[in-house]
Amino acid sequence: MINSLWISKTGMEAQHTQLDVISHNLANVSTTGYKRATAVFEDLMYQNLRQVGSNTSDQTQLPTGLHLGLGVRTVATSRSFAQGTIQQTSNNLDVAIQGNGFFQVTMPDGSTNYTRDGSFQVDNQGRLVTAGGLPVANGVTVPANAKNVAIATDGTVTATIPGTTAPQQIGNIILATFINAAGLEPQGQNLFAESPASGQPNTGAPGSNGIGTTTQGFLETSNVNVVQELITMIQTQRAYEMNSKAIQTSDQMLQKLGQL
Repeated sequence: MINSLWISKTGMEAQHTQLDVISHNLANVSTTGYKRATAVFEDLMYQNLRQVGSNTSDQTQLPTGLHLGLGVRTVATSRSFAQGTIQQTSNNLDVAIQGNGFFQVTMPDGSTNYTRDGSFQVDNQGRLVTAGGLPVANGVTVPANAKNVAIATDGTVTATIPGTTAPQQIGNIILATFINAAGLEPQGQNLFAESPASGQPNTGAPGSNGIGTTTQGFLETSNVNVVQELITMIQTQRAYEMNSKAIQTSDQMLQKLGQL
């Protein structure tokens, strides 16, 4: 009976973690390029009181055993990289990825991080940067006198320069894909970092080798489904209440035993 107290405690802790994940999803429902996370659980070790298949006589065996579980724990948070809704912004520097891939951005230490947030701007050096000021990899620089910046579906960036008739290419946006995108390590600021679990990035032009395409004037919204999150929240609340009730019941049973 003492075990039931600790088992229910692990259940309450697991549901508390689940609620934290749900709350984070709902908080980022309007975050550009955000990808929904879910908590993953596993059962804990078992008390093996009767071994399955053990002999009960010379000619008979137990068809099932007696195994009492000791609870649950949160083992991981899994992230869904399903496509979010593409929403028009009419901003020439906003870019959405349709399909697989991540924008590459250069960090202050020279390393590369990855993002699905394509709300780009131009800094005082003419570089294409994220909303946080991080430059897009491959050095896309917009001349100060450039007009009509265009970003093609294959990532080619062109602009009209005064004194020229045809648009001039000023850079390329190169995307990166991973064999296991769920293994990327979230860094905050809509950024992900490569990890041993994600594998090394495969880079290429948008639209090539299974890489998604770029769409100018659009942004990818969060892939969080608010209705689904609210349903999961109700299920989490009920599971938490049931584990709490199990603790109360175990306490009442212990009190009865103490009165014998």
